[in-house]
Amino acid sequence: MFYYIMGKIALKTDNFAVIDCGGVGYKIFASKNTLDELGSVGETGKLYTLLNFKSASDIMDLYGFSTLEEKNLFEMITSVSRVGAKTAISLLSNMSPSKFALCVVTNDFKYIAQKTPGLGAKGAQRIVLELKDKFKGIDIGTIDADEVIPLPGADEDNEAVSALMVLGYSAAEAKEAIKGATGSVEEIVKIGLKNLMRG
Repeated sequence: MFYYIMGKIALKTDNFAVIDCGGVGYKIFASKNTLDELGSVGETGKLYTLLNFKSASDIMDLYGFSTLEEKNLFEMITSVSRVGAKTAISLLSNMSPSKFALCVVTNDFKYIAQKTPGLGAKGAQRIVLELKDKFKGIDIGTIDADEVIPLPGADEDNEAVSALMVLGYSAAEAKEAIKGATGSVEEIVKIGLKNLMRG
């Protein structure tokens, strides 16, 4: 409904902000990371937004994100059965997008559970299973399976490409974005995300 909302930050709390846009105050729930990056009360703020409708209670909540990557992850996480918007925001408050992507491609559900209060091991396993299944369904052309689903001992570049593909980028985009990058898998993913954001 709203792609983004930009205006004066009227209020900021631990789990939502109010942005005044043309005299209308929009209450926008967001992760801790997004709220930290938003700015201070009185300044101009911009959030990419998503309207979440709870059919059981007819409640509509607006969620905001500092980046499109975080918004994409939120949509992926809430697409998992029995995982709601509040759980997704809790997860995104405690993990970077690159770390979450790495957890999915390496089946590290324990870390996801540990970092997401109230989710539990079974819920974390379900997130990894369902998102990895979607990831396997992406048209990867002639890329070897070993490059897409990293095996123990796989090199950092292959894991980084896999992590970026989980975030919705193509294999070609991911490989181009990390070209020349060095460091740990998470550092390479972060470099790749920055390059992709620049277009």
